[in-house]
Amino acid sequence: MAAHLDEVSTEELVKEIQRRIDCGTKPEKHVILIGPPGCGKGTQSPKIKKEHCLCHLATGDMLRAAVAAKTPLGLEAKKAMDAGALVSDDIVVGLIGEAVQRPECRVGFILDGFPRTVVQAQKLDGLLEKRGIAIDRVLNFVVPDSVLVERVTGRLIHPASGRSYHEKFAPPKTPGKDDFTGEPLIRRKDDNAETLKARLAAFHSQTSPVIDYYKTKTVELKADAPQEAVAEQIKKAL
Repeated sequence: MAAHLDEVSTEELVKEIQRRIDCGTKPEKHVILIGPPGCGKGTQSPKIKKEHCLCHLATGDMLRAAVAAKTPLGLEAKKAMDAGALVSDDIVVGLIGEAVQRPECRVGFILDGFPRTVVQAQKLDGLLEKRGIAIDRVLNFVVPDSVLVERVTGRLIHPASGRSYHEKFAPPKTPGKDDFTGEPLIRRKDDNAETLKARLAAFHSQTSPVIDYYKTKTVELKADAPQEAVAEQIKKAL
């Protein structure tokens, strides 16, 4: 640890200490992000995380990490994946239960990609209730399907960090390269119009009941607005 600290500048250490002090005064928040592919969650979630000192729980990333680390839940998930089956809701809820106990989630979390069904929402609420936690806000990113096609087909991703760019709306400084690391950006295989239409149909049929389930906690965002306007809507909602 000391060797790593030697490589960190005093200025960076002071900033980190100040960040921790500031985070110590932040109220707890537990937020769910709901929205179709290309709705802008990936752009806004890092801002929410930083502003409110929350941890970001993306279920896909959590599953991959658990499988790679060969944790008990990760091994169960791998068994299902290898058999070509869906990973059970109980495994995903278990991963969330482990994650919310981490120090970085002390002030709260942003949950992205879960729940997708009412049954999952009920299981999540049951888990959180045992830990004395309740969902405070559900941010529903609403974008017309026609807008999403253009957004998704031009999307570029930095695999290591999850940072997203767009060829037209938010291009990287250097074409095809991440702004921070200079590493290559990729286009996801399923970021095409045909796949998107199928995903949108599934999203609308599954997720509408989830929004109804959380209707007293849900804030609808006009997510096809400019990024700054969406960020302002989120600020008011939280």
